[in-house]
Amino acid sequence: MINIDFLQVLAGSCTGLLVGLTGVGGGALMTPLLLIVFGVAPLTAVGTDLWFAAITKLFASQVHHKSNLVDWGILRKMWMGSLTMSLVTVGLIRLYPSWTASAGFLNATIAIAIMVTALGLVFQRQLHALGRRFRLNDAEQFKHWQGPLTGMAGGVLGILVSLTSVGAGALGAVFLTYLYPLRLTPPRLVATDIVHAIPLAVLAGFGHLMIGNVNFPLLGTLLLGSIPGAMLGARLATRLPHSVLKFGLATVLLAVGSKLAFAQLH
Repeated sequence: MINIDFLQVLAGSCTGLLVGLTGVGGGALMTPLLLIVFGVAPLTAVGTDLWFAAITKLFASQVHHKSNLVDWGILRKMWMGSLTMSLVTVGLIRLYPSWTASAGFLNATIAIAIMVTALGLVFQRQLHALGRRFRLNDAEQFKHWQGPLTGMAGGVLGILVSLTSVGAGALGAVFLTYLYPLRLTPPRLVATDIVHAIPLAVLAGFGHLMIGNVNFPLLGTLLLGSIPGAMLGARLATRLPHSVLKFGLATVLLAVGSKLAFAQLH
């Protein structure tokens, strides 16, 4: 007889809905839920969440892809940085397990990543305005650095996501907002950000799978809720106000990140 934890299904459903709507939440929200609510060990939470995010975003991306919203040119530049650094980070996790598997180290790193993610969401509009001003006032210089900075942004995400499973959605969106202020409309930004995270999460997830950090029964239960939630969110993405949703999510993430950080101090 199969026992289904409906609280886990509900957590997956709510997170999936947010992922489909905003591209954010696969790691930033689910990882702390696994740590705080379900009591999962930090490294297992990261490995399980990477597969959760990859599969959830895969279903959400199908809806966005059919709407022709994905910018593949930008994605190729980001993947050059993110996939390379993901391989490096996963390799370090495997070589130095006693250091990277430390609960204190991982919880502190996840807490910092969540709070940085939340701040990125709060100031995303200001960063967009700053990028737009640079793009319009010094177009030649901006375009010269746009490609290399996109690869570097991908590299930062590769390290962060492989280590904590946090950042692919929210920080990816922040980087893209600044670097492509004219090229990406909000729906295209969400779609491109979601698709970027899929191979990154899969690659990092394979690394954690090889180490034994994936809880498959838990993953299956979470996906029961997240897949329909993500598909619904993707269909609603062009109809709901992203700014209000992201501000609310940022508030939640700041609270969660603070709780994790406070727990590390006691």
